[in-house]
Amino acid sequence: MFAVLKTGGKQYKVQSGDVLRVEKLAATAGEKIQFNEILMVGSTIGAPLVEGAAVQAEVIDQIKGEKLIHYVKRRRKHSSQRRKGHRQQLTLLRVTDILEKGADKSGVKAAVGAGSVSGAAVAAAAPKAAAKKAAPKAEKKAAPAKSAGGDDLKKLSGVGPALEKKLHEAGVTTFAQIAAWGADDIAEMDEKLSFKGRIEREGWVEQAKELAK
Repeated sequence: MFAVLKTGGKQYKVQSGDVLRVEKLAATAGEKIQFNEILMVGSTIGAPLVEGAAVQAEVIDQIKGEKLIHYVKRRRKHSSQRRKGHRQQLTLLRVTDILEKGADKSGVKAAVGAGSVSGAAVAAAAPKAAAKKAAPKAEKKAAPAKSAGGDDLKKLSGVGPALEKKLHEAGVTTFAQIAAWGADDIAEMDEKLSFKGRIEREGWVEQAKELAK
C-alpha cells in the first residue's frame, strides 16, 4: 500500500520501507515521527486530507543537500557580480508504517518543521487568541466637552478647532474671559500656548469685547 504525504511544502509518494529526504524536521536520529497531512492512501483520496490517516517514519540522520551556487552578474557601467553557495538542511528518514485510520490514537510525535511552532504551542495559544478576539474594543476616549455657557471661540481671528481646543484646555471658554485680559494675562497666555505676540497681533481682546456684548 502506498500513501501521498505533504511536508515542507512538497508532496511525497511513499511505501513502507522507503528512505527519503525531506525538509529539515525538529527531530533527532532514532526518533519515531508521524506525518498527519496525508493526501491519499491507496485508492482513497482526501478532500483535501484523508481523515484519520498517517504515515509513520524513523529519523535516520540530519543531513545537508548538494551544494548549489547562486551567481548574479550585472552588466552595466558600474558592473557587479556576486557568488553565493547554499546547502539545504534535510532530514533522512525511513517509512515504517502507513495507517489508514487511528492516527490520533497512535501516540507518536507529529512531524514538525525545524523552527516551526509545535502543535502543543498552537493549542495553548488558541484560547488566548480567542479571548483576545472576543474582548470588546475599548471605546474611544471622548473629546473634552465644552464648559456650560462656553462661547464659540472660533469666531476670533485666526482661531480654528485645534486652537480652540488648546484654549479650552487652558480654561478659557468665553469671550468675557478674553475681554478681561490685561498685559500680564496676555503674556502668560502667549507663553502657555506658545504663540507669542499673536493675541495682540490678531486683536483678540478687542474682538472678544465686541462678541461678548
